[in-house]
Amino acid sequence: MHRQSEPGILYFGTPVVLISTVNEDGSYNLAPISSAFWLGWRCLLGFGTAGQSFANLSRTGECVVNLPSVDLAPQVDRLALTTGRDPVPEMKQRRGYHFWKDKFGISGLTPEPSETVAPPRVRECPVQLEGVVEHIHKVAEEDPAQRGRIACVELRIQRVMLAPEILLDGNPNRIDPDKWRPLIMSFQHFYGLGERVHESRLASIPESLYRGPDIDKARLVLALDQGIGIAV
Repeated sequence: MHRQSEPGILYFGTPVVLISTVNEDGSYNLAPISSAFWLGWRCLLGFGTAGQSFANLSRTGECVVNLPSVDLAPQVDRLALTTGRDPVPEMKQRRGYHFWKDKFGISGLTPEPSETVAPPRVRECPVQLEGVVEHIHKVAEEDPAQRGRIACVELRIQRVMLAPEILLDGNPNRIDPDKWRPLIMSFQHFYGLGERVHESRLASIPESLYRGPDIDKARLVLALDQGIGIAV
C-alpha cells in the first residue's frame, strides 16, 4: 500500500550539470545544479534567484552547461556548499554555504575557451553545451512566500562539444548510451547509471527525426563566426 508522504524535496534523480558563467569583474563562476532537463536543443534550468549563477545569466544571457561523468564526483563535490555570491544570501547561510571566489581552483577543474559564448567550458566534462538565454520563466509567482525566489531559465543550445570516447562508433552525431556514464543526483546523493535494461521501443525512431530548427540556428552562428554564408 502506498502511504501519504511529505518529502522536503522531490529530486528523484537527474543529471548533475556544472553551469559556467562570467562574473561582473570578468572572473568565472562555476556551480553544480541538478534541476535540468532538455527539449530538443533547448535546456531548462531551475535556479534560486539569489545565487550568483542566476545573476550572471540574467545580466549576460549566456553560459555553458557542462555535464560531468560519474568519475568526476569528487571534483563536483568540492563545489558543494560554496557560492560565488558575496555577501552570502541569508537562505544559503542557514544551509551552511560560504563564499568562494575561485570555483575552478577549488574544484580542480580546468576552464577552456568556448566558441560562441564568453563563459568557459569545463575541459574534463565529456559533454559541453554552449547556450544563450531565450526566456526566464518565473516559478511560483502566485505564492507570496515564494514569489521572486525561484525561476526556470530557458536556454537555446548553439554549440555541442562531445568527447570522442562517448560517441557511437562511426557516427559523430550520436552519443553511445553504453559509453556515456553521467553523474546523477538523487535526493542529495551521487549515483551512476546501472546496466541497460533493454532497448526501448522508441529506439526504433531515428534520432534524425527529432532534429529541430535550433540546430539550423546553431549552424548559422558558426557561419557568422567564420564569416561565410550558409543555406538553412
